[in-house]
Amino acid sequence: MRALVVDHSESGPVRFADVDEPVPSTAEALVEIRHIGLNFGELQYVDQWPAGAVHGHDAAGVVVRAASDGSGPPAGTRVAVGMAPHAWAERVAVSPASLGTVPEGVDLADAAALGIAGVTPFRVLRTRSLLARDVLITGASGGVGHFAVQLAALAGARVTALVGSPERAGGLRELGADKVLTDLAGAGDRFDLVLDTVGGPLVAQAWSCLAEGGTIHLVGYSSGQETAFPPGTLFGFGEPRSIATYGDMTPTGGELTDLLGLMAAGRLAAPVGLRGDWQGVGDAVRALFARKVHGKVVLDVT
Repeated sequence: MRALVVDHSESGPVRFADVDEPVPSTAEALVEIRHIGLNFGELQYVDQWPAGAVHGHDAAGVVVRAASDGSGPPAGTRVAVGMAPHAWAERVAVSPASLGTVPEGVDLADAAALGIAGVTPFRVLRTRSLLARDVLITGASGGVGHFAVQLAALAGARVTALVGSPERAGGLRELGADKVLTDLAGAGDRFDLVLDTVGGPLVAQAWSCLAEGGTIHLVGYSSGQETAFPPGTLFGFGEPRSIATYGDMTPTGGELTDLLGLMAAGRLAAPVGLRGDWQGVGDAVRALFARKVHGKVVLDVT
């Protein structure tokens, strides 16, 4: 079968290859993949995976063979695959714990956009009550950011979306952002929670805007830059502030089901900024790296 595999050469980060058909264990379903969702991190930092391995973690398709132990959805079920390894292939063997059943009325391509980009902010924003709280989403024009803005607004937060340029601000107010900024200087707000996808100097800037008892959750580092805190800025009185890392790789089935339910109810939109055929994966990756995509890249497996 055909798959996108890790390529460490200059022509990478992925290439097409013919690979062996997956052989599901008794506790795995065989899923025919119809759409794949690209993520910046897994492509930008491809050296973290072995060359030649089937790449990717997010996709959507149809169960063609249910797990033989009786767990998970039956054959014929439309499913979203989230944070599961080796997902960018024509077929994948996957644990039912990493599957979410796609309800009627939800496009499979939209379901492929969930995975890492949807589950990550969902898990972070569930860590505390956000009702009438001030929340900052950095890198808000990306896939994680688009979902985070919507989910924070649904939870009752006052949402500030931070983007890299005015050109990347489009549509964020419609998704629930109360404010859209291109710079934190003079923001005038103290944030109870910051969901940061950018890293680098922006983390230190966000720290200076953090309210007592507030938390910065680091979920990405798309800037690739170091963070330096000026002397004294990590000292303070009052209720402690904190910086939290994120690395939750536990099965995503429960969160995918919740997110897909919100989609079916019309309360959550999939931020698909680029849709195409997976044969054009090279152009899609270049557009993603050049920050030309607002939201997610979803490619059809043909």
